[in-house]
Amino acid sequence: MSLLVVGLSHRSAPVSVLERASLPAEAQAKLLQDTLAAEPAVEAAVLATCNRIELYADVDKFHAGVAELSTLLAQHSGVGLDELTPYLYVHYEDRAVHHLFSVACGLDSMVVGEGQILGQIKDALALGQELHTAGRLLNDLFQQALRVGKRAHSETGIDRAGQSLVTFGLEQLAAGADVAGWAEGKRALVIGAGSMSSLAAATLARTGVAEIVVANRTRARADRLVEILVQPGGTGVAARAVEMAAVRDELTRADVVVSCTGATGLVLTAEAVATALGLDIDDAAETPAAPAVPAPAPADADRHAAWVENGSAGAVRQAVRRATVPAQGTGPVRLALLDLAMPRDIDGGAARLDGVRLVDIESLAEASADAPMAADVDQVRTIVADEVAAFGAAQRAAHITPTVVALRTMAAGVVAGEIARLDGRLPDLDEKQRAEITQTVRRVVDKLLHAPTVRVKQLASEPGGAGYADALRELFDLDPQTVAAVSRADLNDPNRGRS
Repeated sequence: MSLLVVGLSHRSAPVSVLERASLPAEAQAKLLQDTLAAEPAVEAAVLATCNRIELYADVDKFHAGVAELSTLLAQHSGVGLDELTPYLYVHYEDRAVHHLFSVACGLDSMVVGEGQILGQIKDALALGQELHTAGRLLNDLFQQALRVGKRAHSETGIDRAGQSLVTFGLEQLAAGADVAGWAEGKRALVIGAGSMSSLAAATLARTGVAEIVVANRTRARADRLVEILVQPGGTGVAARAVEMAAVRDELTRADVVVSCTGATGLVLTAEAVATALGLDIDDAAETPAAPAVPAPAPADADRHAAWVENGSAGAVRQAVRRATVPAQGTGPVRLALLDLAMPRDIDGGAARLDGVRLVDIESLAEASADAPMAADVDQVRTIVADEVAAFGAAQRAAHITPTVVALRTMAAGVVAGEIARLDGRLPDLDEKQRAEITQTVRRVVDKLLHAPTVRVKQLASEPGGAGYADALRELFDLDPQTVAAVSRADLNDPNRGRS
């Protein structure tokens, strides 16, 4: 196993960089295809969310792999490599497994314990399967990550340590007030109809808003979301769908706006918000200019992870956040805006308008940095450590399986050859005698091979056990082509790793 992950997240990079580096669906597909086309990767998967972009690959060379994956991320994100490099982290083999399992459990999320990441990991695996870029290693890895994440949520109270970004965002908008009391009777506008927007609409409905209006570029998806919201036995909220062109008109009636689209430009400008509230954009409060925050420039990619982990990246990130979070307007809140998109949907300048409160990914990161950690987090970390060890052992054991199968195939061939020769020497044997002799020879061979094959699997599953497969092939003079054929048959199994 030579698993490598190169990426950046809210823990290593300011939101302004994450925003520019975000990958739409078509860019993710092209990144995967280009990763496989370039050496030294043989498998690839990309995990792209609103606060992380990670490229996973099975590589045969570490240094070349880091350089190639870093370059590809820069090319497809549109952020120059020199600018992107200080914010990248690198994890290899067991550390890469530990990282993904931690991500799946919500330990690395902006809001610790949130469960939405499991759906995003599932989507990443599905894309890799659809494009045939996820092979045996990444299929096993992502499937196991999903199981580990589900185990963490079912066996611990990690859910109490955090919540979804939607819930956390609404709490920030409520500014300490009870969310249900704050939302009661309000009119909400939800822009977008994807998974995050659907979650936002459902959450708003449960909090007791009076009406939800859904606007989406594709009207059919907005209509479908409205159908779900108003279905019998639901929350009873009033809901309707509108075209994106009607957003400006709906702003004049809305109390709360939640936006999460895949648009590459702004969906709501400060001017549009000001117009909806009858304000003059020139009356917005001024925001102090952000001081320049220099970022270190590691000499090479090997220093990415060390630089991120030694605290320098965290210090820079916090400084950038303190410098760039916009000042909020004054007066009673007339319009509450929650921007969950990356890149952002709502102009940050809207926050400086009187009567407007804006919460976005950046301010959520700032708020969640001070959130208390639940005691259950330690239990989840123990689960992750155990699962990483188990996954590594399983992968090492699986590595030797083709060799063991090839050995037993060779032994079966020897038995068949000797029985055929016996037939030539003793042609008068009846069927019963021949069957008994054949069975006896097979039992002898099986007993001779049983202990060494079981023991070699045990030894191979331990750290440093990768060499046992080579030793077995050498001792029994196994044909490398036969071993490779067994490996290919296992890899091409159409049922392997399917979710």
